Amino acid sequence: MPDQPLDLSRVRILITNDDGIAAEGLAVLERIAASLSDDIWVCAPEIEQSAASHSLTIHRPLRLRQLDARRFATDGTPTDCVLLALNHLMRESRPGLVLSGVNRGSNIGEDVTYSGTVAAAMEATLLGVPAVALSQHVDDGAVACFDNALAHGAAVIRRAAAAGWPPGVLINLNFPSCPADRVGAVEVVRHGNRKIGDDLTERQDPRGRSYFWIGQSRSAADILPDTDVAVIGRGGIAVTPLALDLTDRASLQHLKRAMV
Repeated sequence: MPDQPLDLSRVRILITNDDGIAAEGLAVLERIAASLSDDIWVCAPEIEQSAASHSLTIHRPLRLRQLDARRFATDGTPTDCVLLALNHLMRESRPGLVLSGVNRGSNIGEDVTYSGTVAAAMEATLLGVPAVALSQHVDDGAVACFDNALAHGAAVIRRAAAAGWPPGVLINLNFPSCPADRVGAVEVVRHGNRKIGDDLTERQDPRGRSYFWIGQSRSAADILPDTDVAVIGRGGIAVTPLALDLTDRASLQHLKRAMV
């Protein structure tokens, strides 16, 4: 069953990201959050942490730098940011909602398993706080434009908050890279799949030793229409509830029978 609806006018909001404290997308998310509540806190990485996934910093100490009364930066991962904010900075009065993003680039298909943006929302969800990850799709070779997220982000969050969603679930929200006045419908769809291979570039350093860059391009085979990948491809806004319970129920029953 869905959790109780969120009253955004009275909720404390924590903002984080994986692109870093100085990222344009974070400033956009602050504007979105400010239209939802007047109690906004920020805790974000000092530098970009893209593709950090759900990693924690456990082999060195973490530094926390205060930039303003409710604005902080850490030298760790997005997961570190949420953990520090909820269990230290805001421990006396935790937020009622965590917003992560707005990421430069979509987090659809296989991206969600690598994404620090999604991981920050995942950490909040694990700690019992409702969370939304926001990402702006960027076409290959294009300059990132967050107008779409800025124009539609608050409205989509309000609709999701009014409906509520269950504990153990986060909302993954992706915006297409078309002009804000040409965006398609808001579609609630499942997580898709487009991963066939990654773009690898091999080069040589001055000493003749090989090194590699992992690129961002993805290949896709059959993209099913009811997925986040397809929605972004046709210019819509994709809303996907992601569950933290990764158990495959069919295989669970199958293996139970096989182990008897």
